[in-house]
Amino acid sequence: MRYTPLAVAVALCLCATSSMILGAPPVETPLSPLSLQMQALGDQARASSQWSAAIDAYESALVADPRNAAALIGLGDVARAQNLPGKAIGYYDDALLIRPDTAAALAGLGEAYVARGAIDRARDALAQLQRVCGGDGCAEIAALTGAIHAAGEQTAMRPEAVMPRPSVEFASPGNH
Repeated sequence: MRYTPLAVAVALCLCATSSMILGAPPVETPLSPLSLQMQALGDQARASSQWSAAIDAYESALVADPRNAAALIGLGDVARAQNLPGKAIGYYDDALLIRPDTAAALAGLGEAYVARGAIDRARDALAQLQRVCGGDGCAEIAALTGAIHAAGEQTAMRPEAVMPRPSVEFASPGNH
């Protein structure tokens, strides 16, 4: 009983100290130099349309440092170039989890949505991109706006449009 006030005081000090540590912003550590080097190799391979080499380099960059959002954006760009918009959307989403305000990821995501026919989602990505770029705008806004306008009012197919309709004919009892 004699130590109860002391124990309570020590516990309060520990709680206050740990909450101050937890509330502090995380210290951002730079990306691994190997990851940046592999990303640069991926960028070169992508620029010369060597898709396999680009994928290998970007994946190696992510193995070296999984926080490399630019490598994920590169993988998304390669997937879009290979006409794989669903895969590209996944890569761009992953990049946006790491760096939520990345214009290249938002523009790529919007263009992948356009390729899938999800124009409303592409417009949402454009709105986010406009918030990120601010009043000055950026080249990504023009590219995504052009892709949306080129697609017109196309929208994703509804499930009813692709559902098979029964084509069974019923025979009457006398017509076998």
